[in-house]
Amino acid sequence: MSVPDTDRFDAVAAPVPRDPAETDANTGVPVRLLTPDGQRLSLAAYDPYVADLTDAELLGLLRDMVIVRRLDEEATALQRQGELGLWASLRGQEAAQVGSARGLRDDDMVFPTYREHAVAWCRGVDPLDILGLFRGVAHGGWDTDRHGFQAYSIVVGSQVLHATGYAMGITREAMMGVGRKAVGAARKPAGAGTDTTADAGGGELPATLVYFGDGASSQGDVNEAFNWAGVFEAPVVFFCQNNQWAISAPTRRQTRAPIYFRARGFGIAGVQVDGNDVLATLAVTRWALQAARRGRPTLVEAVTYRMGAHTTADDPSRYRQAQELAHWSGRDPIQRMAAYLRGRGILDDDAATALDREADALAATVRQRCLDLPDPSPQSLFDHVYVHDTEALVNARATFAGTEQTEPTQPAERPAGAVRAAGAVRAAGAVQPAVVRPASTVTAVPVRSARKAL
Repeated sequence: MSVPDTDRFDAVAAPVPRDPAETDANTGVPVRLLTPDGQRLSLAAYDPYVADLTDAELLGLLRDMVIVRRLDEEATALQRQGELGLWASLRGQEAAQVGSARGLRDDDMVFPTYREHAVAWCRGVDPLDILGLFRGVAHGGWDTDRHGFQAYSIVVGSQVLHATGYAMGITREAMMGVGRKAVGAARKPAGAGTDTTADAGGGELPATLVYFGDGASSQGDVNEAFNWAGVFEAPVVFFCQNNQWAISAPTRRQTRAPIYFRARGFGIAGVQVDGNDVLATLAVTRWALQAARRGRPTLVEAVTYRMGAHTTADDPSRYRQAQELAHWSGRDPIQRMAAYLRGRGILDDDAATALDREADALAATVRQRCLDLPDPSPQSLFDHVYVHDTEALVNARATFAGTEQTEPTQPAERPAGAVRAAGAVRAAGAVQPAVVRPASTVTAVPVRSARKAL
């Protein structure tokens, strides 16, 4: 595939003026390939990065977004019914996550926050592993190396330093001839063809992609990571999902200038993309990853919107205006992609219905599997703390075992899972109290069908 010269950053990246007050015609205009009503725009610098997509792959991008939104709705319902202790919704950010994740190669590594459920889906992580975290029965059990997807990070911004250090290690290992092998294969949407070598970069370094929010951009760890990456030319892409709100603090309280402007100060490339445009996000991420493999880190600011609450313990109606939500609802990423595909003749009512049914069936299966998750043995708390047990750990395990034998058991009429989940909700400070029911009485909550959304 013919692509622009990656070394000529000014020819590809959105302009980063020295003075934010400058009135360059392109300043503040994010990269966009689809209008909110689904019309295709041409942008010479980025068109080549999505030119290889087949109709099946384009439909696969929509499928990803429909499925992860449906899973997100199901997880929210599970939390409201006392089956999860907490849930961080991704609603509204599907395009930013799916578009960026589908630009990755198998050998790349992702460092997420706690909201990248769509990225986890695209990297092949079982949704049940994510639900297990929020149910309180696991700390994250997926194989991070096989999926190229690290554990969720709750400490705001910490993963950005971790990702930068990891990327620097990748460079050093490559110099020594060890480490992750460059396989040059991209993870494409379901239904894609077998030829996944386009834009793979051949034998170039694996890249690292790290996610964080607009609120985290104010953290010292994040800015330190920018500096380290710039100085040491680490193969890392910083992907900021600017969803307009850091819990109850708007982006305007985080910075007086667009977040991607900060890139220039650290000697790295910066680009702003319409995060509700899955095609533009895919194109920009592919470009940024290709640059990172050549030792040129990039800060990508994906402008999107958090349609729901920060978490299920939050009440956004206390700080967010209804008209703002209505405005962003008109920029829904799923409706935008669906309109584009309908215009191309790739999507019709039958295909939309099939997507709806597939998403509903998957959600029902994941729900039941979540309800069937066993409570872990309390003794498992001491497993996998160290590679080899230490004397202190052995003593702590023995002390805990003695304490456990003296504790009263739960009343028989209250299922252990319900007691655990209810306690977790109270500990999280949920605004809406959970309704605790035996698992056998919990039913799925009806949601708006994907077909109507399309």
